[in-house]
Amino acid sequence: MRKITKLMAGWSFTDQQGNRTAVQLPHTWNAKDGQDGGNDYWRGTLVYDNHFAKPEYNAEKECVYLQFHGINASANIILNDESVCKHDGGYSTFRVEVTEKLKEDNSIVIEVDNSVNDRVYPQKADFTFYGGIYRDIEILVVSKEHFDLDYYGGPGMKYVTKVSGKDAEVHVNTYINEAAKSANAKVVVELSDDRGNVVADAEGLDVTLDIPNVHLWDGLEDPYLYQIKATLIKNGNEVDEISCNCGVRTFEFSPKDGFHLNGRPYPLHGVSRHQDFKGIGNAISRAEHDRDMELIRELGANTIRLAHYQHDQYFYDLCDKAGMIVWAEIPYISEHLANGNENTISQMKELIIQNYNHPSIVVWGVSNEITISGRQYKKQMLANHHALNDLCHEMDPTRPTTLACYAMCPHWHPVAHITDLVGWNLYLGWYVPFLWLNDLWIKFWHFLYPNRCLCYSEYGAEGMPNLHSKKPKRGDNSEEYHSKYHEYMLECFKRFPYMWAHYYWNMFDFAADARNQGGEPGMNHKGLITFDRKTKKDAFYLYKAYWNKKDKFVYLAGRRYEYRSAAQQTITVYSNLDEVSLYHNGKLVGTKKGENVFKFDITLEAENKLEVKAGDYTDSCVIYKVDEEKPEYRLAKGDSSNWM
Repeated sequence: MRKITKLMAGWSFTDQQGNRTAVQLPHTWNAKDGQDGGNDYWRGTLVYDNHFAKPEYNAEKECVYLQFHGINASANIILNDESVCKHDGGYSTFRVEVTEKLKEDNSIVIEVDNSVNDRVYPQKADFTFYGGIYRDIEILVVSKEHFDLDYYGGPGMKYVTKVSGKDAEVHVNTYINEAAKSANAKVVVELSDDRGNVVADAEGLDVTLDIPNVHLWDGLEDPYLYQIKATLIKNGNEVDEISCNCGVRTFEFSPKDGFHLNGRPYPLHGVSRHQDFKGIGNAISRAEHDRDMELIRELGANTIRLAHYQHDQYFYDLCDKAGMIVWAEIPYISEHLANGNENTISQMKELIIQNYNHPSIVVWGVSNEITISGRQYKKQMLANHHALNDLCHEMDPTRPTTLACYAMCPHWHPVAHITDLVGWNLYLGWYVPFLWLNDLWIKFWHFLYPNRCLCYSEYGAEGMPNLHSKKPKRGDNSEEYHSKYHEYMLECFKRFPYMWAHYYWNMFDFAADARNQGGEPGMNHKGLITFDRKTKKDAFYLYKAYWNKKDKFVYLAGRRYEYRSAAQQTITVYSNLDEVSLYHNGKLVGTKKGENVFKFDITLEAENKLEVKAGDYTDSCVIYKVDEEKPEYRLAKGDSSNWM
């Protein structure tokens, strides 16, 4: 069977000054300069090198592959002074067979390129394109007769489910290499339940397995997973094996009442996620993935837009297990590149082939804000969108396509009417005045296109937990305006149940080296949680109050606005309980019934201990009356303009 050895230690890295240092993978050379602003992080070609001993394998029966799970953005793999593989696209898996190239001691050199060019996406976007080897490299020893390893980094198997009443069918296709075909090897497929009991089995490359009384994968409430295992048998011996989780579900999108899961309305409310972390960039471990999923689940989101590129397989697995509904997309973003069509096609093929088996994924994203750069290459851009849309339907007839339109793209722009569904990135109330424009925009869209499914693919406002305002306004980057914006938006979406989803931008602050906002250049501060994942902004608890009905809590907003000059204050409480009481220096201010947001008026004393109670749940903080507020509460430098 397969033997996998990770090749993560013992690497040397040569930087742009020619300095050669020891590193371990994962690694990026932009962890610092890609997060400090100035739009000057280093982009170009740099080199990693290592040595490894020939793995133990039977030369008559086995072969050896190198597997690469994420090198940004282009890679040239040089084994023993010979280029054995080149790959364009920084977010997907690729492999190369090296059996005949191996020596007893092997040198491996990887030239990694994240330079500016006109052929590999992304090149223009509101996030940092970290260069480096930031996911695992593995040595794979496998039987010469094996499940396919050479088709766009795919797993060698895909399945499609069909539900009929209480029963279901799982149609499984497996793909084997030419050596396995020549040896007349056979494939046995087994479907097991979550306890390991075999539910159904069959023999062949194209089989249908029946599941009586199927247990559906049912979102957050019950993300039940079967497992499919395929075994390759040659002359009575098992020589290769692959497996994947299997979720059986039905879904559809309606322009009248949004998303449906397993035959019932299932309103989608969620967040977008970038993969990078403070100080380490995109060179993250499973611990960071786990932490992100834990926080998203605490928030109560039931859908995630994994922007703007293919994410780690481990995180898609976490989405399957958590019951998240996922929008998966490629980094065809912000501008159409003159020579980039081929790269969009290859990245889309890799995305679909490598992720086809994840039940969490319900839609393929074709592009994001592609009209930002104006009319240049418009005809070519539209033709490429049609080609990508057709490709998705050809490769996966079970999932619809979508894209995210730029805010300034009019309702009737042709790019908005190519894919099956559409989303809009709108920041009304942040980059432009007036929160009420959101209602007007949505109503106008629905008036023009009542039979077209619409979502908000992005919306948001900058909010920094160290900035505060007694009169919060658009552009001040204060935590108070951040909360005010979201209080409006959550009520706004309740007024339009026909929208198929809304995705807040972004779950976490993230690096965008071209930005200069909030006194901290290089950051997008729209997150509900800070870049280091340590501080949950007030708005996090607002969303938790709306979305998470299981984990009861009460939260006093404004705790970081500790020193206040105005005597009259409105105190805001967020809770998913329906009755809360506020106490001010031990005295009851009042008790209010309602949903999610509760506001109380008080007059400040010199020191003010605030305590809120809701059943058995309490929260407290202390604020102070001062003559003048701290100057550091105000935005000192930077601006709130868009990154462009």
